[in-house]
Amino acid sequence: MEDNSMNNIKRIAFYALAAAGLMSAASCSLFKIDNYEAPDETIRGRVVDMDGNPVLTDQGSEGIRVRLMDLEWEAAGNEVTPQDFNCMPDGTFQNTKLFPGRYNVTVDGPFVPLVMDDAQGVPVADNSQNIEIIKGKPCEVEFMVQPFLNVEFVDYPQVSDGKIIAKVRVSRAISKNDLKAAISQTGDWKDEYANVTDIQLYVGYNSSIGYRSHDSEWSSYVEYSGSAFESKLGKEIELRTNGVIPSGRKMYVRVAARINYQTANVRRYNYTEPLEVLIP
Repeated sequence: MEDNSMNNIKRIAFYALAAAGLMSAASCSLFKIDNYEAPDETIRGRVVDMDGNPVLTDQGSEGIRVRLMDLEWEAAGNEVTPQDFNCMPDGTFQNTKLFPGRYNVTVDGPFVPLVMDDAQGVPVADNSQNIEIIKGKPCEVEFMVQPFLNVEFVDYPQVSDGKIIAKVRVSRAISKNDLKAAISQTGDWKDEYANVTDIQLYVGYNSSIGYRSHDSEWSSYVEYSGSAFESKLGKEIELRTNGVIPSGRKMYVRVAARINYQTANVRRYNYTEPLEVLIP
């Protein structure tokens, strides 16, 4: 493994090139860095609930965000810019463009935050992980979290007159009292945070359907104000798609629900798995 000073030289060179953008390397000898290798080390991992089941969510910024902080770059006295990327819908993630070194890693999603500060910026919870990425050896990471909601199909979706009918159940994966106890550490808790605000029935042509990738013509949703959904928790709910889906189409469906609480400034959905439905 290369020593820290060489890694820092590579970091400086790589970040300088990125900042330079379209500047010609010939215009200044500072940017003559062609001999340095680009980062190519790998971190991969998954996010699971307390029973070891994958946390299903969206793909993209509304799903699970992974954040890496370069500890060696920080230790050298440099300002650290977070390296953010997103999980796949099944809660797995991978980044193959990292330098060897030590990193702090955390994830944010539709679950109790792993890292929380109070109003004065004092840490009240820190379940992030410090890892070391070694050259030529992929780093494996697992985060165990407490999702806000469990969203599940009660039965396989059916089709009637061009409409997909889905029966689902939404329940709390963490009790309201336990959620309050966890979030109250920050000094910012309102009972309305625990309210379920909406349920989405997403329909699309691929299994990665969700907030950003669905057919809006046929997808549907139900909104709930205040604590109106409380009496429906744990009970069977029937959802129907909009319009009439033409015969012969192969569609995928997923159901999502969220509470009135933001993690990393986004209110994120908990999801079911995607299911394939053929329209007869």
